[in-house]
Amino acid sequence: MMRPAVSNNNQKISTPDLCDKYPEVQVLAPLFNNYGGIRSFGGEVVTVKCFEDNSLVKEQASYNGIGKVMVVDGGGSLRRALLGDMIAEDAAKNGWEGIIIYGCIRDVDEIGNTSIGVQALNTMPVKTEKRGAGDLNIAVTFAGQTIRPRQYIYADNNGIIVSDHPLSMPQ
Repeated sequence: MMRPAVSNNNQKISTPDLCDKYPEVQVLAPLFNNYGGIRSFGGEVVTVKCFEDNSLVKEQASYNGIGKVMVVDGGGSLRRALLGDMIAEDAAKNGWEGIIIYGCIRDVDEIGNTSIGVQALNTMPVKTEKRGAGDLNIAVTFAGQTIRPRQYIYADNNGIIVSDHPLSMPQ
């Protein structure tokens, strides 16, 4: 019997095991660090594309995210943090499985104590400006892969993988 790879922060995900079972998955380049209180996570993709403006990240975090992972293409900027403790806490409260940011975060000690998965490139103490700029639920490309809304993404300390369909952990 197969266990689903995602079960609302209760299931440990192993990306090596998933890669072994599903060799067709896309694997992101190993650029990311694990910062969240949940070390392995996965779910249906919701994308945000923004550059040094986290208005849409904050907005999405306030919506129901049960079974979902927010994938944020911040253009790889290392100059501003797209996620801080307050947004992470809001996302956790609203059931988001995790947030993957191609950019920086801040408030890492608090985020590490928050019940949400978070992976990002690095940390930066400077917040973004709020201009309301960005795009929601479009294909984003970074770390050698294109990620689309309604795909499935899985992350742990070993890496990040993407699939067109939900994956099940081998027993």
